[in-house]
Amino acid sequence: MLRGSDLEVEPHYTVGRTLFSGEAIGERVKSLAERIASETPAKELLVVGILNGAVFFLSDLVRQMPSELDVKIDFMSISSYGASTKSSGVVRILKDLGSGVEDRHVLIVEDIVDTGLTLSYLLDVMRTRRPAGLRTCVLLDKKEKRRIAVDIDYCGFAVPDEFVVGYGLDCGGKWRHLPDIHVVNF
Repeated sequence: MLRGSDLEVEPHYTVGRTLFSGEAIGERVKSLAERIASETPAKELLVVGILNGAVFFLSDLVRQMPSELDVKIDFMSISSYGASTKSSGVVRILKDLGSGVEDRHVLIVEDIVDTGLTLSYLLDVMRTRRPAGLRTCVLLDKKEKRRIAVDIDYCGFAVPDEFVVGYGLDCGGKWRHLPDIHVVNF
């Protein structure tokens, strides 16, 4: 099995130290799912995953929710990064939802929040669609990078201002598949 330091995207990009192990992530995801389920006022919850980074997190999160909660899943693709490692500040919807949210309880699931621009934009868009309830769940919160204040209802972990990969997060399309979350060495 390859260790993080054995992987390279380019000669100067390598997977560095582990911030969160797969086991720690699993425990945190389970506790988030229990809390979300207990605080959902309806029997149905529409979980909206933000592609591509949130796929692993969303999958594990909804599998931990009780069967009494009718969980529906849909996806959106939003871009503010493109192929870069820094946000452009311009947010675009690349793929919209396949179902409506009006009068439904919606949980937006995102992999990471840093500047807050993408999540703020997404919340504004979703509010215009008049959901019965709108909450957010993020795996990682990089508060040091925040440019716009956004309310996060459920957060997995706070992270330092470093570029991270694994468990759905990537660097140029690489390393999403890693079970742990690592810092990238540039």
